[in-house]
Amino acid sequence: MLNIEIRRPTAENLRELNHFFRLVITDTFSKEGIGDMLEDIEDEIEAKKKYLNLDFESDGEKRYFLIALNRDRIIGSIEFGQASELINHCTNHALKDLVEVGTVFVHPDFQRKGIGNRLLDAMFFTLLNKGIEEFCLDSGYTTAQKIWKKKFGEPQYLLKNYWGEGYDHMIWRINVKEFVK
Repeated sequence: MLNIEIRRPTAENLRELNHFFRLVITDTFSKEGIGDMLEDIEDEIEAKKKYLNLDFESDGEKRYFLIALNRDRIIGSIEFGQASELINHCTNHALKDLVEVGTVFVHPDFQRKGIGNRLLDAMFFTLLNKGIEEFCLDSGYTTAQKIWKKKFGEPQYLLKNYWGEGYDHMIWRINVKEFVK
């Protein structure tokens, strides 16, 4: 069994986290069959770096990250912050008052070992401790969509072929208390 520590990142984790984002995003694009979309990969990596910088600059007020470590190696991440422009646009601003949980990444060598669920559970308690009872979550990755549908049910918003033929975008509105044990 893995010995996992979940905690807030520190400045010492910045370089490793940026490398982690590159590794996981590149791997995800490859597994999705879109690994040749190099500009989109770079855009996604830069967005995650920006979110991480917002966390450090605002001391967790504008973005709030948690990381999962195994033997001092980052193997997972999760964050929350203001709902993205994509979510606001696709929902006609219906979710603008909710925070978005995102950057739920697990290192390829540690996927399917419960790391994502542990990160989610830690985030649920973080949200509740901050008085946040609802959040939104979105995904354009087909593999992640299957996981989210299994965990949270059908999305409240389904944007068919949003990313091209056969590539939908899904958005969920989630009540935290329904998932805290």
